[in-house]
Amino acid sequence: MSNWLRQHWQTLVLTLRRLGRSPGATLLNVMVIGIALALPLGGYMLLQNLGAVAHRVAGTPQVSLFLARDADKADIAALEARLKRLPGVRGLRFISREQALQDLKQSENFADVLSALQTNPLPDAFVLETAGGAAELEQLEPQLKALPKVAHVQLDSAWVKRLESLLQLGRTAVLILAALLACGLVAVTFNTIRLQILTQKDEIEVSKLIGATDAFIRRPFFHLGLIQGTLGGLAALAIVYLCTLILNRSIGELAQLYGSDFRLSFFGPGDCLALLAFAAILGWLGAYMSVSRHLSGIEPR
Repeated sequence: MSNWLRQHWQTLVLTLRRLGRSPGATLLNVMVIGIALALPLGGYMLLQNLGAVAHRVAGTPQVSLFLARDADKADIAALEARLKRLPGVRGLRFISREQALQDLKQSENFADVLSALQTNPLPDAFVLETAGGAAELEQLEPQLKALPKVAHVQLDSAWVKRLESLLQLGRTAVLILAALLACGLVAVTFNTIRLQILTQKDEIEVSKLIGATDAFIRRPFFHLGLIQGTLGGLAALAIVYLCTLILNRSIGELAQLYGSDFRLSFFGPGDCLALLAFAAILGWLGAYMSVSRHLSGIEPR
C-alpha cells in the first residue's frame, strides 16, 4: 500500500513540474475549463437565489372559502370547527361580509363604486393557510367543496404552480447547458492529453522498451486530467464568486430602493467540494478516453 501511495505521489509531483514548465498553456487550458463550468454554475446559483426570493414573495399558500348567502352564525361556527380538524391546515381566519366591505372601501379604486351599492354583495369567507404546495392544495379542494354552506373555493395554487414550472424550466435549461459544456470540457482535456502523448512519444517508447507497464505509463496522464479538471473547477468558483461580488453592489443599491436587503448568496462548502469533484472526474474521463485512444498505437520499434 505504501509503495502504491509513493508511486502516485511521485507521479503527482512530476505532473505538477511538467505543468509548471508551460504556465501559459496551463493557464489557458484552466481558463477554458473554468469558463465552461462557470456558465452553468452561475445559472444554478441564480436559480437558487431567485427560487428562495420567489417563495418568500409567494408567501404561505392560502385557500379562500366563500360561504353561501344563507349561512347563519351557527353554520359558520360548525364550519369553523370542521376546518380546524382538517389535516394540513396551519391557520384559519374568518372574514365577515362587513369587514370585507370595509376593507374594499379603504381602497381608492373601489370607494366610488361601493358607495353606490344599496346592499353588501360580498359573502362571508374563511381563509385557510396550508403547509403544502400546489399538489397538496389541489388534493384538499374536493374536501372543501363538499363542506356544507361553502359556495365557492378559490385556491392560491395558480401562482405556486407557475412559479414551480418556471423554476423547473430554468433547472432543465441549466442541466442541458451543463451537459453540453461538460462534453466540451472532456474534449478540451482529451486534446490536451493527446498533445502530451504525442510530445512524449519517444519517452513512452523507451519506457516500454525497458519494461514499463501500461499502468505506469498511463498514470501521469490520468493525474494531468485530474489536476486540470480540479484547477478548472477552482477557476469556475473564482469566476462565479467575483461575478457575485460585482452584481451584489448593483443589486444592493436596487434592493435598498424597495426596502429589501436581498443579496446573491454564494455556494456553501459542500456545493463547492461537489463541483471540484465533478470537474476532477470530467478531467479524468477526458484523460482516460485520450489515453485509451492514442497510447495503444505507440509501440517500440
